[in-house]
Amino acid sequence: MQDLIINFTPTGMVPTKDMTKHVPISAAEIIEDVHEAYEIGITMVHLHARDENGVPTYKSAIYRDILEGIKKYAPDLVTCCSLSGRNFGAFEQRSEVLELLPDLGSLTLSSLNFPRAASINAPNMIQQLAAKMQELGIKPELEVFDLGMINYAKYLQKKELLNGPHYINIILGNIAGMQTNITTIGAALSQLPENSYWSLGGIGNQQLKANSIAIALGGGVRVGVEDNIYFDKKNTKLATNADLIKRIHELAAVHERAVMKPADLGNKGFYNQQARG
Repeated sequence: MQDLIINFTPTGMVPTKDMTKHVPISAAEIIEDVHEAYEIGITMVHLHARDENGVPTYKSAIYRDILEGIKKYAPDLVTCCSLSGRNFGAFEQRSEVLELLPDLGSLTLSSLNFPRAASINAPNMIQQLAAKMQELGIKPELEVFDLGMINYAKYLQKKELLNGPHYINIILGNIAGMQTNITTIGAALSQLPENSYWSLGGIGNQQLKANSIAIALGGGVRVGVEDNIYFDKKNTKLATNADLIKRIHELAAVHERAVMKPADLGNKGFYNQQARG
């Protein structure tokens, strides 16, 4: 069984300070939370940036501050920047951060509905982003919310827009997507492309369940305040990112799984060699 990939998601696009004081918003706050998580033990980080008003932004200037701050103390950490289509529709906006040469960029493999908004990912947009990442030596972090998205990843393989190894987040619990049950998870895992590393993430109170199943099955986890602001199922205790990471370590210890070091994942083909030399 391979070591446990911990994909840390500190911020996201939805949580605000009104919802939880623990969500890091500014570049300095994000850097601090990533630093603490790195000291506890994570493999990679999935980053979203916010502007001075706390609103999600695609601006590379803000992402640059975050990436440079992280690299000062964690040069080996595998970094992924969001290319989300939830707030931004133009290719130039969604791809701007790629010029900073992160190790990965998120690539949601179809459009989907969240409870209050849609994430629009037209076929031509997905293919443009995949081609741009391929050009710059950036691996896609493939975001999968339903089985059709796995099929679309295989389609992109045939078009030579994706090449392994692949890193895939299977995200469970969205109202219009796959839920956290063994039958659904088994179906998804059985259809993944060859040479894939996978993690399970869960939205809201499905996060702990998804993470627990992933650890037991030998996969990785996606975890952080981005997906769930509460520590308990009854939503009585707000979570800190450090609390969530520490709990993953406790579960990993029970299952006798070591946490994968960043360099171990990076050297499997997930470092951007153009940026790292």
